[in-house]
Amino acid sequence: MSSLGVQGLDRLGVWCGWVLVAAAGLTPLLAWLGPLGFAALLALVGLLCLPAVRVRREDGPLAIVLLALVAWAALSSFWSPSRPNELEDIVVLKLAFQLILYWAAWQGARRADPALRRLALRIFAWGLAAYGVLLLVEAATGAAVYQTLRSAVGDPIRPDLARKNVAHGAFVLALLWPVAAAAGWRAGAPWWLAAPMAVGSAVVAQVFLSDAPVLAVGVAVGVGLLVWTWPRTAPKALAAAAVVLMMLTPVALLAAMGRFPNLPLSWSERMAYWSYAVERIAEHPLRGWGLDASRTFGPAIGLHPHNGALQVWLELGVLGASLLALAWAIGLRRLAGDQRCLVSAAAAGSAAVYLFFGAVSFGVWQEWWLALGALVCTITALGHAEAQATSGSSPSTRRPNPSKTPGPPKPAVSAS
Repeated sequence: MSSLGVQGLDRLGVWCGWVLVAAAGLTPLLAWLGPLGFAALLALVGLLCLPAVRVRREDGPLAIVLLALVAWAALSSFWSPSRPNELEDIVVLKLAFQLILYWAAWQGARRADPALRRLALRIFAWGLAAYGVLLLVEAATGAAVYQTLRSAVGDPIRPDLARKNVAHGAFVLALLWPVAAAAGWRAGAPWWLAAPMAVGSAVVAQVFLSDAPVLAVGVAVGVGLLVWTWPRTAPKALAAAAVVLMMLTPVALLAAMGRFPNLPLSWSERMAYWSYAVERIAEHPLRGWGLDASRTFGPAIGLHPHNGALQVWLELGVLGASLLALAWAIGLRRLAGDQRCLVSAAAAGSAAVYLFFGAVSFGVWQEWWLALGALVCTITALGHAEAQATSGSSPSTRRPNPSKTPGPPKPAVSAS
C-alpha cells in the first residue's frame, strides 16, 4: 500500500518520492537550457536523499571498487603535474562528494513511495517526449525557439552558438531516452513516447552536424534488443566488452596509428590526441601521470584525449583502468536475469550509449556527464522497483531481483 495519505508511514519514502518528482520535472528543462546544470540537480537530489543511504550486501563489491578508484585517484594527485589554484578545481574532492551524493540519489530512488515513484516515471517519460518534439521544432527552425527565449531574458545569442547549444542537449536525450521510455511504460505511460525521444535526439543532431547522437540511437536499440532476447548472457557479454574497451583501448589505437591517413578534420584531430596520449601512457603505464594530468599536455591534447579509457590510462595507469573496468563489469552484470525485463534491456542500451560517447567524444571527471550517468541509474532503480511491484500482471517483463540495479556511475566519461 502506498504511504500517501497514511499518517507517519514511511515518511522518508514520501520525501524521496517528491524529490524525484521534482527532478523529473526539471530534467527536460535542463537538457534544453543548460545541461551543465545536471551536476547541481543530482547533487541536490543526493543531498536531500542522504537519510536513505544504505550499502546493501549485494552493493558491497561495487561500493568497494568505487571507493578504491577514488582513493587511487586521490593518491595519484601527489605526482600529477596539475596543480589547481581554486578549491572548486580540485577534482578528487569533487569525485568524493559525487560518489556519496550520487549513491544517495540511487538509494533514494529505491526508497521512493510507490505512488510518487510512478508519478516521477510518468513525468520523466512525458517530459522527455515533449523535449524530443521541441528538438524537432528546433531542427526545423534553426533553434529559433531557443534564440527567442534567450532574447526575451536579455541574453541574446548568435544563431550558430544557439544551434551548438541545442545540439548539446541531443546527447542528453540520446542517453536518457531508452531507460526513461521503458521505465515510464512500466509506470503506465504510453509506449510510443519512445518515438519522439529517439527521433528528436537523432534529427536535431543530424541537422546541426553532430553525428554521435544519431549513431547512439542505433547503439541503444541494438544493445537493448540483445539484452531483451538473451537476458542472462547478453549483459554478461556487454560487461566483458566494457572490460575489453577499458583495458585494450591503448593497444588498439597503437595498432591503428598511421593506417587512416585521409580522415575528416574532426577525426584527424582525435587521432592526433590519441596518438600523443598513447605515447605518454607508455612512459608511465603502471602509475599514470596523475589525476587531471591531461590538462597539462596542451596543445598536443585539448583538455583531455576525448576518449575516456585513454584518459584513465594516461592519468591513473593500469590500476586505475583495472578498477574502472571492474566497476563497469559489476554494474552491467547486475542487469542479468533469468527472465526478460524491459527496464534492464533499456538500462543496458543507455549504458552502451554512455560507453560509446566516452569512446569517441568525451573525457573524464566533468560533473555534468557523471551526473547524467547517476540519473540513468536513478531512473533504472525506479523502473526496477515498479517492475517488481507489477510483475504479477506482466510475466514477460518480470525481473527476479530488482535490487540488482546498476549502481551510481563510475568515474568513466564526461563531456568536453
